[in-house]
Amino acid sequence: MEDVPGAMGTSASLALRLGQAIFSTASLLFMCLGIDFYSYTAFCYLVTVMGLVIPWSVTLVLVDIYSVFVKCLPHQPKILSAIIIGDWVLSFLSLAAAGSAASVTDLLLDVGTSYCPAKMCSRYQLSAAMAFLSWFLSFASSLFNLWLLPSL
Repeated sequence: MEDVPGAMGTSASLALRLGQAIFSTASLLFMCLGIDFYSYTAFCYLVTVMGLVIPWSVTLVLVDIYSVFVKCLPHQPKILSAIIIGDWVLSFLSLAAAGSAASVTDLLLDVGTSYCPAKMCSRYQLSAAMAFLSWFLSFASSLFNLWLLPSL
């Protein structure tokens, strides 16, 4: 069995998962600081998806911490397949949420300050940017685990 950097149970995976949890939490916080996010479906969708990504990421951070410090790698095909499927689903959901939130924010900025004050729109932009970063780390992690799967 080969050791793939970034695959489940490695310190690189721990860094990817920790970054994913931090960026998704930041995205959720930036979105929820504005009181009008619930007025737009794209923003509600982003909040919902980030609310799903955070527990997933934190759970896998804990598994990675255990794996790194105990040196017990969870390389069973069924478990790894479930993690890969969960990563793929959540990464595509977060990409869709980040893209839709970014496009709605851009549209609101083009319309003018009557719909979105500059301070609130900048929060929405930061939230979408953090969601894109969370997506990138989630997608990278799922690709590393997918690369590991055939060698099991």
